Amino acid sequence: MLELAGQPLLDKAALIGGCVRLPLRFDAARLVVEIESLPASAWGTTGGRVGVHLAAQAVFLRGYAPAEGNLPIEDRPMLACLPYVREIIQQRIPAPPMRCLLARLPPGARVATHIDRAPYFAQTVRLHIAVISHEDVHMFCAGQSYCMKPGELWALNNSAPHGVWNASETRHRTHLICDFLPTDDLLGLLAAGERNLGRPDADMSR
Repeated sequence: MLELAGQPLLDKAALIGGCVRLPLRFDAARLVVEIESLPASAWGTTGGRVGVHLAAQAVFLRGYAPAEGNLPIEDRPMLACLPYVREIIQQRIPAPPMRCLLARLPPGARVATHIDRAPYFAQTVRLHIAVISHEDVHMFCAGQSYCMKPGELWALNNSAPHGVWNASETRHRTHLICDFLPTDDLLGLLAAGERNLGRPDADMSR
């Protein structure tokens, strides 16, 4: 489902810019314990994602990777194993959830700069919650580099060039990534968010 019928396109450059830190925080330690309790068999694949995303492992909690075809956006079985994640997705963020996944980037890996171009991505708000992260992870978006700390909630403009580099040689990075339909409450959180937190840096090659 790469287009949501009747859902308008968002001007994400005006709405988000690059990345915005929203005024919600979550229990990072609780997220880590819950997500790290998933069986090893849950990981080890890209979850159906292709292209630049081959560098990361993924576990889809709602919906499927777009490359898998026009499949329904609904809860996947693994979400039932994650009650706190389910609470965040369904109750704590004031908007209807669409696709949601866990993405783990191994040490030294990069997701190259890219743009999510299908209409679906311009119709939804992409939110990131850092679960496991550190100072050697660099999130790039619209020519800026951002540091997302565990437990923080960020909106990312995935209609702009974006990517991520895990520069650590030993530590992985795990994010909960979810798309939401815009609501007045979610747009209010965006309006109240912290902006201009990035630093100019469009180079992921160093």
